[in-house]
Amino acid sequence: MRKTEWTNMTWGPFKATVLMLLGLQLSDGTCPSICLCTSDTVSCGSSGLTKLPVLLSSSSTTLDLSYNHLSWLGSNLFSRMPRLESLRLAHNQLPSLGHGVFHNASGLRQLDLSSNRLSVVERHYFQGLWRLEELLLFNNRITHVEGGALGGLSGLKKAYFSLNQITDFPFFSIQDHSHPFLSTLDLSSNRMTALPWDDVKALPASVQRGLFLHNNSLACDCSMYSVFWQWELRGFDSLKDFLDEHTCLLYGDPRAAVRFLRHGRFFQNCTLGKAVSLPMTVLVSSLAVYEGERVRLDCQTSLRGPELSFSWLTPSQQPLSPGTINVSLISLLPNGTMEIRAAKVSDSGVYVCTSLDLKHMLNATREVNVTVIPPAVESFGTGYTTLLGCSITLFFILVYLFLTPCRCSCCKQPLGPVTPIPTYDPETLTSIFSPSIGYRHQGQSCKHVGFIEPVLEEQNGCVKTLMASNQPTLQQEWDTTGLS
Repeated sequence: MRKTEWTNMTWGPFKATVLMLLGLQLSDGTCPSICLCTSDTVSCGSSGLTKLPVLLSSSSTTLDLSYNHLSWLGSNLFSRMPRLESLRLAHNQLPSLGHGVFHNASGLRQLDLSSNRLSVVERHYFQGLWRLEELLLFNNRITHVEGGALGGLSGLKKAYFSLNQITDFPFFSIQDHSHPFLSTLDLSSNRMTALPWDDVKALPASVQRGLFLHNNSLACDCSMYSVFWQWELRGFDSLKDFLDEHTCLLYGDPRAAVRFLRHGRFFQNCTLGKAVSLPMTVLVSSLAVYEGERVRLDCQTSLRGPELSFSWLTPSQQPLSPGTINVSLISLLPNGTMEIRAAKVSDSGVYVCTSLDLKHMLNATREVNVTVIPPAVESFGTGYTTLLGCSITLFFILVYLFLTPCRCSCCKQPLGPVTPIPTYDPETLTSIFSPSIGYRHQGQSCKHVGFIEPVLEEQNGCVKTLMASNQPTLQQEWDTTGLS
């Protein structure tokens, strides 16, 4: 074997491996020179691009291609970016999208196609994007949205179609099971004049609450007004935030635009349909009172007007009316307020008030949860507690002092030996004048006193010692010694 062949055999696999590694690094780690790249974001905005860069990182989750000159997107352009979640294509020149543009990009959650030149939203545009949550198509030239264009977007939450030229929209394609998470559908600032109001009323409640239709050229009719009237009663933000932008055209004349939410007198002859079948609980509140207090429960709902009628339902599901209540306990005021003069614990529970507009056949309810607290048991105050404690302590002290130990004679016990305590006793004291210890003991044995304490008597300024008369010898001795 020649050296060249051996070199080719050994270098060939190694060369292929090196090239493969270089290719992986090139395709996964290279950032286009006109873009700015971070760990998971590629930003190529305002770069003057006319076509998509070839080398893009497959680990990127965000790709920004806005403010460029892109006019066409072919198929499979993002198939090498399976982790892509946010794609920004705003402010380009895209008139349409090709088939399979988002193939293998099912992880996409946000798609921004605003401010382009799209004229029709076709059925195939968003195929496979079942995880898409936010779709931005505002400020295009869209005139028509095909029926199945949003059909596969089961995860869609927000869709923006405002600032276009849309004349009709497939409301029938949006249902509870097809779009369970959709909460915002912006169709404002378009050219819609007449809508299928039955399809609009059949939309899921969450979609109706977030449906924006202001700044359109809607024709003034009773079917249109009844829908918006009910939305206003429910307090939808889509109406409250844009009251003056909701206009309709009288007789189709653009010069006769009416702010119908401000001026409802134009629709006084309209029969706005049946009463709202679903409960419209405008206010739910709680109230806690003490037993015996006066309670007032108002019936303020979203309905307004002098022709409203009111009815109350007690916690025991008993209706209250002026003819069925005890006026001494409960009273119903003309404005719908119910007053309980002295609340009892048995009055606790949920009270439901219903206000009814007979003219427009509308109703609204309010629930008030009343809790009546029984009076608390009075307890001793701090002063009473302290006095009671002192009295008990004093009682036990007196018991200890006077009942222990027992002082009656029947309870005396024999006492043990007690050490005598010396006291001043003339019969037991030893005197220095006693002649001897033996003499004293001899006198004691004969039961005679051997020595009597001398008694001092003062006579003529001199102290004289007086001795007992029965001791003449001792008296003589004292006289002869001169002790006086």
